[in-house]
Amino acid sequence: MTQETFIQELTELFSPYFIAQGLELVDLVYRHEGQRLIITVLADKPQGYGLASNSQSHKPQGGITLQECALACRQLKDILEEKNIINCDYFLEVSSPGLDRPLKSKNDFLRCLNQEAVFFLNDLVKGKCQWQGLIHQAGDAAVVVCVAGEFLEIPLIKINKAQ
Repeated sequence: MTQETFIQELTELFSPYFIAQGLELVDLVYRHEGQRLIITVLADKPQGYGLASNSQSHKPQGGITLQECALACRQLKDILEEKNIINCDYFLEVSSPGLDRPLKSKNDFLRCLNQEAVFFLNDLVKGKCQWQGLIHQAGDAAVVVCVAGEFLEIPLIKINKAQ
């Protein structure tokens, strides 16, 4: 099984849990450490979910709590055990993306409009493979970034990492 196929399988397996809990599966990565597989799940709660801490009224707050991460970890482990798709020793961790949240999808970029981001590219755009600027616009195929007062279109397919 390829890395991409394994990530896709885990994503499909975990997605119903995240949807049911009103959480967002931000990223899922894995690595090998010796004979052990380490699976890292980044989860978040979109704005608008949850109760205000000092009242019973709903208010946009966003952000996943430590307790929600711990519960998600236990539930996802149960899912993995039930489906029995990992045939080796593994460690599963669920955490918040925090301030260094990776930007990958159109929706990630739309959520961060008018915010500063750093883009690490896998191919040159205007002679450079790293750009930093304000996210101005996001579409299905590209992100428009304002760099030093000029607009730069970066195709999503060329973005290796952005945050």
